[in-house]
Amino acid sequence: MQIAIDGPASSGKSTVAKIVATKLGFIYVDTGAMYRVATVLTQKLGLDYSDEQGILAALKQADIQFKPDQAGQKVFLDNEDITLMIRTPEITNNVSQVSALAGVRTEMVARQRKIAAQGQVVMDGRDIGTTVLPTAEVKIFMVASAQERAKRRYAENTAKGIMTPLATLQAEIELRDQKDSTRVVSPLKKADDAIEIDTTQLTINEVVEAILVIVKQNM
Repeated sequence: MQIAIDGPASSGKSTVAKIVATKLGFIYVDTGAMYRVATVLTQKLGLDYSDEQGILAALKQADIQFKPDQAGQKVFLDNEDITLMIRTPEITNNVSQVSALAGVRTEMVARQRKIAAQGQVVMDGRDIGTTVLPTAEVKIFMVASAQERAKRRYAENTAKGIMTPLATLQAEIELRDQKDSTRVVSPLKKADDAIEIDTTQLTINEVVEAILVIVKQNM
């Protein structure tokens, strides 16, 4: 079974997807983190965030790994732990540009589909139900107000020692929404057969339980 969870930045996709995967015993794939790794790679090499050919060439030589950890999962680029680096403001504010590059998306989608082919999977991102796993048995589209999503991002950042003003985060999230929804390649949009869940007023556990009910109905 394939479960696709899509939605805008900080709608709770990754947090919920991890828990759903754990409860079901499925593989969890954070596609957003994969694009963040590509953005870190771009920064490290001093490439322009719009340099599609340069980024793609570097990606094809890069080893990207996700390893389980007590705090969730660690992210590695060529054996270097970049778990915290992928969440810094510099990467967050430029990942939309890198992820909009057609060649980069083609490379990542191929990697994501390869992982999904290995077993039962819960995958979250922006275009999972529409592009990566269009035949997924369960498709969820999570939404929440920009204000609520900014509060969540602020809490996450503060816990990691990243101090960005709340108002700045909300402005960044609204700009990210605009970029993700209007990009030419695989824009953020709800699949026709996806079930929308507004998480603004819901707890994480309430969202998880709602998704598990939907999954059971499709088993």
